[in-house]
Amino acid sequence: MRDLDLGKDIIVPASSLRAATSRSSGPGGQHVNKTETRVTIELDVDALPISDEQKELVRSRLGGRITKEGVLHVSSQAERSQLANRDRALARMEELLRAALVEQKPRKRTRASRAAKEKRVDEKKKRGQIKRTRGKVSDSSS
Repeated sequence: MRDLDLGKDIIVPASSLRAATSRSSGPGGQHVNKTETRVTIELDVDALPISDEQKELVRSRLGGRITKEGVLHVSSQAERSQLANRDRALARMEELLRAALVEQKPRKRTRASRAAKEKRVDEKKKRGQIKRTRGKVSDSSS
């Protein structure tokens, strides 16, 4: 297995990663039924060489993939070979961790312009007028 490069001089050593294999589902015929091609890569979030604040970011952004024990799981079963699935899972884990560590700039609050407010009110008035014109049709023949 290879090290994960998360950018900004953050390298996750291969020794902190664990790979588990299992039988894959999906197409592949008899090959799927007798070989373990699905690969699951596991990484303990506490073992990451990053600050505690960054670890909290990872936990909050990747919470659905992290177990109660704090282990991040990424699986791949798209390929027919175990090696290709391992490479895909490693690449996906690297991509997920990089995205989780990106600092998002705070949103600047903006105001709607006067023209936008007027347009919204005009649209509401037009809609209300349309609804007012929908009424019961009185029967004038009786």
